[in-house]
Amino acid sequence: MNKDRVSRELFDDVMVPNYAPGTIVPVRGKGSRIWDQDGREFIDLQGGIAVNCLGHSHPGLLSALQEQSQKIWHLSNVMTNEPALRLAKTLCDHTFAERVFFANSGAEANEAAFKLVRRYAWEHTGAEKHEIIAFKNAFHGRTLFTVSVGGQPKYLEGFEPAPGGIQHAEFNDLESVKKLISKEKTCAIVVEPIQGEGGVMPATKEFLQGLRQLCDENDALLVFDEVQSGAGRTGYVFAYEMYDVVPDILTSAKGLGGGFPIAAMLTTAKVAASLPVGTHGSTYGGNALACAVAQKVMDTITQPEILKGVKLRSDHLRKGMMDIGERYGVFSEVRGAGLLLGCVLTEKWQGRAKDFLNAGLDEGVMILIAGANVLRLAPSLIIPEADVDEALKRFEAAVQKLTANQ
Repeated sequence: MNKDRVSRELFDDVMVPNYAPGTIVPVRGKGSRIWDQDGREFIDLQGGIAVNCLGHSHPGLLSALQEQSQKIWHLSNVMTNEPALRLAKTLCDHTFAERVFFANSGAEANEAAFKLVRRYAWEHTGAEKHEIIAFKNAFHGRTLFTVSVGGQPKYLEGFEPAPGGIQHAEFNDLESVKKLISKEKTCAIVVEPIQGEGGVMPATKEFLQGLRQLCDENDALLVFDEVQSGAGRTGYVFAYEMYDVVPDILTSAKGLGGGFPIAAMLTTAKVAASLPVGTHGSTYGGNALACAVAQKVMDTITQPEILKGVKLRSDHLRKGMMDIGERYGVFSEVRGAGLLLGCVLTEKWQGRAKDFLNAGLDEGVMILIAGANVLRLAPSLIIPEADVDEALKRFEAAVQKLTANQ
């Protein structure tokens, strides 16, 4: 045995126990395939939880990283850098945005957005207008502010007192928002166009358009958390295009760096003016290495053939999973958009999502869960059709074994 080899057991000895990783330790990836320490191959439908949007070891990303690594790695924000400026311009060119703030994670981008909406209201109306309306089952990150805006109490347990001035309405229920909103106190509505951690639940077009109207009527800002749904994931550069609803602020991370940590908050010049010099910052935000890689991601995912390919792969994967669901009676529906799909377990299989994940691993296919009742799929946006077919074949074998034992 290699004396330098580390095992899953070492995790328990050296890591804080807030995660419970599986026994498999991946060591290499190429495209949509991953190999573990023993050389066993898996087809990756997890995508690093919607992060590895161009798969593993993508030659374009490798080239961008290697080229930038020989120039500048990091500068403080006392200075700017070329990759950050190019990426910000690209993001503005491809979205509604006029200004960009860079951070390192979705939580940080959301933290910036939530601070901005309060400061904007404070500047334009006053301190009373500070309340944020968010939604039950939402997820916006793990900082104390973002976990408070997120609508899942389990993530707040033991960390109170939480920041105040946050209310939670029912997702896809406009009437529940109308009961909470007020022109005097509401500064923003924060919503995921597709709730990711909350079960891959898409918003309806009418709901998001209704939120836009409510914000306009009450002088509130509309924030779209596109950390999971953005960066080409739905077959659009960002999901707001699919809904024909333009937010005032949009947050992006995950797929934006294709696996390299980076995040961005996008907004208009008018709203951005409320974060003048010294009001917010990030040591690593706008890191030259991260921005160079993200630039290549954006240059790739904005190509029409890539976005068209996402929709074609989505249809392929969705149909395959629906067929499996019907044959074995395990899924009531397959929902979502593009390559962010949620397979909802039937009543008989409620609470068993983790069993399907483990069964898939046994057959060499990696899937995700989104709660106890939904299997989540977020593969590479350029996963080969042959890999989709093989993944479906392996997953059906897993389902066949799982259901045969019941």
